Amino acid sequence: MATETGPRTEYRNVPTRRVDFGFGEVDLPRHFMGGDLFTSHMVVVLSCLFPEGEDFFVESVRNYRDRITDPGMRRQVAGFIGQEAVHGREHRSFNEALGELGYPTRIMDARIRIMLGILRRTWPKSWQLALTAALEHYTATLAEVLLTTDMIENETDIEEVRQLFWWHAVEESEHKAVAFDVFEDVCGSERTRVNVMRFATFGFLMSITIGLLISLATDRSAWNPVRLGRSIRRFRNNPMVSSRTWKQIFDYHRRGFHPEDSDTTELLERWRDELFSEDGRMADKLRAGQAA
Repeated sequence: MATETGPRTEYRNVPTRRVDFGFGEVDLPRHFMGGDLFTSHMVVVLSCLFPEGEDFFVESVRNYRDRITDPGMRRQVAGFIGQEAVHGREHRSFNEALGELGYPTRIMDARIRIMLGILRRTWPKSWQLALTAALEHYTATLAEVLLTTDMIENETDIEEVRQLFWWHAVEESEHKAVAFDVFEDVCGSERTRVNVMRFATFGFLMSITIGLLISLATDRSAWNPVRLGRSIRRFRNNPMVSSRTWKQIFDYHRRGFHPEDSDTTELLERWRDELFSEDGRMADKLRAGQAA
């Protein structure tokens, strides 16, 4: 059922920022998240979801690009596609660097590619778009966690890793409603939206669990049950898995839900200045990306 998106889209700023983190030159330790075993593997697994996932997101929205008539929405879609394309590129670069450390990134990347390939062949395009909208809510919720806590600042002292996830979090927040609004405008229904979200939750948790088992199995440090158990217990206090985070994720099932119900306007303004201003923490990465 179509909805009015014009007023919602007028104020959104979804710029495509060309960045280059140069992960091929970054000295990453094996357990780059502050030496913590489980958190490092969790970040690797999450990063391995992005390259193929971003490609799927772009394709599912692009399938309906010609049916979008609102000029504001068309601008948001163009920004969404540009941002997701750069996300995929930089996470591929990061994942290649992680592979050099011994993480099974190619195996995990192939697993996601096969799974999404099956969905492309078997699911209607409207369901694929609904899946993108659902998973975008996951990424937007986790982005808000990263931007409102000191998790990344405290968990790693590798500045490029911090900047990668801060930059990605800002842009996920900027475009968090784009796929949702496209779905609502061109083919949406509450039943499809909620049911696909249930599938997305199951698939997301299964992908994370299987990815962690694969990744941990390749790390001899994880074969020490005392160290692994201590690390897992520590992760239980991570804000990514807090009850507040899960409550926000499950809010997606509420009738009348919209991603903009969680207002991150002021948060985004602060982080844009922190990262992208002339003397911001990522000014050199932006210059490098524009020169590439």
